[in-house]
Amino acid sequence: MNKLLIANRGEIALRVVRTAQEMGIATVAVYANQDRDAAYVQMADEAYLLPGETNNQTYLNEDAILRIAKRSGADAIHPGYGFLSEVSSFASKVEQAGITWVGPGHQVLTDLGDKIEACKVALKAKVPVVPGLNEPVRDIRSLLDFAQHAGYPVMMKKADGGGGRGITLIHDDEELRTFFMNHDALQGGDLDSYFIEKFVSRARHVETQSGRDANGGFTVYSTRDCSVQRRNQKLIEEAPAPYLSYVEISNLEEYSRRLFEAVGYVGLGTCEFLLTPLGKIYFLEVNPRLQVEHTVSEEVCGLDLVREQLIIASGGPLTPAPTPRGHAFELRITSEDPATNLTPSSGTIESLRWPSGPGIRIDSGVDVGDTVSPRNDSMMGKVVVTAQTREAAVARVRRALREISIKGVPTPVELFKKVFSDPDFTAEEGHTFNISTKWLENEYLKREPQTTKAGQPASASGNEDDDGDPVESFTVEIDDKRVKVTLPQSLVHGVSGLDCGGTRATSRLRQPLRGQGMKDRRQRPDNDDPARSGRIVAPMQAVVTRIQVAPGQEVDKSDLLVVLESMKMENYVYAPAKGKVRSINVGVADGVEAGQTLVELDLGTQDDVKVADAGKEGAR
Repeated sequence: MNKLLIANRGEIALRVVRTAQEMGIATVAVYANQDRDAAYVQMADEAYLLPGETNNQTYLNEDAILRIAKRSGADAIHPGYGFLSEVSSFASKVEQAGITWVGPGHQVLTDLGDKIEACKVALKAKVPVVPGLNEPVRDIRSLLDFAQHAGYPVMMKKADGGGGRGITLIHDDEELRTFFMNHDALQGGDLDSYFIEKFVSRARHVETQSGRDANGGFTVYSTRDCSVQRRNQKLIEEAPAPYLSYVEISNLEEYSRRLFEAVGYVGLGTCEFLLTPLGKIYFLEVNPRLQVEHTVSEEVCGLDLVREQLIIASGGPLTPAPTPRGHAFELRITSEDPATNLTPSSGTIESLRWPSGPGIRIDSGVDVGDTVSPRNDSMMGKVVVTAQTREAAVARVRRALREISIKGVPTPVELFKKVFSDPDFTAEEGHTFNISTKWLENEYLKREPQTTKAGQPASASGNEDDDGDPVESFTVEIDDKRVKVTLPQSLVHGVSGLDCGGTRATSRLRQPLRGQGMKDRRQRPDNDDPARSGRIVAPMQAVVTRIQVAPGQEVDKSDLLVVLESMKMENYVYAPAKGKVRSINVGVADGVEAGQTLVELDLGTQDDVKVADAGKEGAR
């Protein structure tokens, strides 16, 4: 391997560039227009523009990336994570071009890329799977029969979903019928791409960072716990997974070995499982790539996992994992607003200060002045904290959170402070570790913001007072002592001379990300309430991926109207009340801004709608 093209962007591209350069391998970066000045582009030995405005034209453009590989003379391609990392067709093209693919072969990606097929692989390998129907949905009767036999809740999962996308929790027959109607293939939906599983309540999400070389050598570099999630996406990870018994660890490692051997896996990957309080382990999926959270495994095993990838891809032997040392946490620093259920946001980073000092590692691809785009993942960087014990690592995370400062975009830092002070998570002072995959949502994301009226999930806020009023913090001096003062924004807004860090508060409140959707919810006029106005708006910057209704169609409350995707997260917009579709203001693949009208409904009873329509006919 002499020259490596990194078919990705941001912090993972920079991560791969650094290791390749340490190994004496020349690097080639590819970039879209918005990433022209990104750190990974500057650090790579060569960089080539991917013309276009959308991801399909740039980072998902298989043929364009292959042309650059040939033009640059790259003899290997590292796909990072996301984008093309699990796309079998791209891996196949790379292999056919005689270029080394840094990852498992295209057939492995095919075997593991579809969740239904992956479950079949697990069953063949004698790895326990969650009870379910591992076949595409055909009819409502089979769904109801399974749900009534297994018991609610159940989960509808999309076979090609990933990163938490395509998962819907169903609590009763009515919800199941509604899901079926909203996704019915006969209405142009995608029902046949879903399957049903029993929802395993109070389970932990644990996984193994595993590797296997071309000679059959296998190792587990570390276990991890990734139970702190929102929308089925990880937010905090740690290694090794705490409070596991010897038997549980042995089973996780053996199941991982069986999965890798069943498909002839060569490379690094992650085997993901659910662990119940009684020690029962269920297979979730295999991620055939490097994971975002590989960093915590690196910290406790002492190996560079990107280096391991490159060695294995070159035909070399893997390094057997040494005994884990210490404990590590990873905190994903995303552009997400705790005040709106961690909804992804975009904007420009105005100031940035990462924590530093002993045991702190920062993996980031952004800097001051960079723009966070809704086209990509909301993650700006990762704070990785390592110490000798879990208790010491928790204390070090608290110190790191006091040091971090990011302005211009919202972040979950304040929410992290609450998590790392919660005894259910920290397990300090005699408390028991009491975390499951729904813990964060149940404990901290329960409040209902205004967007719930347009179908968004409920949330808690790290930036509001107890009455739901957004707050602003200032540092002032009283008798020469520095004091932090927190005030409601509705009060601050009226104090024109109040200053915060050299910036007038009134100016800060006018910034798009600070002010968007942050007005006092108790003072909203009725025409901002979709249940009254019928105006259904986008809760965030996003791309429209599906429109479920047509003009003139009658809808019931909670019927699915539009599916949006923002930073690789699906968001479902539902009807807030019974009514009739007056107009659809967007199309599939359109980019929309927060607050932009998606659909307009005529609300009220259907009789009212019919009378109104008859009146219009008479006027004509």
